[in-house]
Order: sequence, then C-alpha cells, then structure tokens
Amino acid sequence: MNEPRLKDPLQGLTLEMILQRLVQLYGFAEMARFVDIRCFSHDPSIKSSLVFLRRTPWARKQVEDFYVNHGHDEWLKDNL
Repeated sequence: MNEPRLKDPLQGLTLEMILQRLVQLYGFAEMARFVDIRCFSHDPSIKSSLVFLRRTPWARKQVEDFYVNHGHDEWLKDNL
C-alpha cells in the first residue's frame, strides 16, 4: 500500500529564501523575540544572519523550525 508522502515544507528552499520570507513576514525585531539569537537583535541584516546561521547548526535548526511552525502557512496564504 502506498501512503501519500507528506511534503517537506523546506524542500526546494535555500536558507536565504527562508530567512527573507521570515523577515518579510515578521521583521528582524519580531524574529529576535521568537528566535533568541544575537544576529537578529544586534545590527541585523540578511547577509550577516546568513553567515552566522550557515556556521551554527543549532541556530539554523531553530530558524528552520520556526519557519515550518510559524512562517510556512502564513507565506502560502499571502501568496495565493
């Protein structure tokens, strides 16, 4: 029996795409409240955040989990 596969909401997305979507939805100030990492609260930028997240697996996981839980569905609603 073939079970339908659940689509991975991160499939086909780069870290940069995820971060840009979240910042567009929430902004850096709100991101810093939800994901407590310094790159969102102290002089934030997409570029500096990407450098940090690419070198820090635990922080990247937090951002990806936040996107799956709070950004993915909201993004889809806004782009229908």
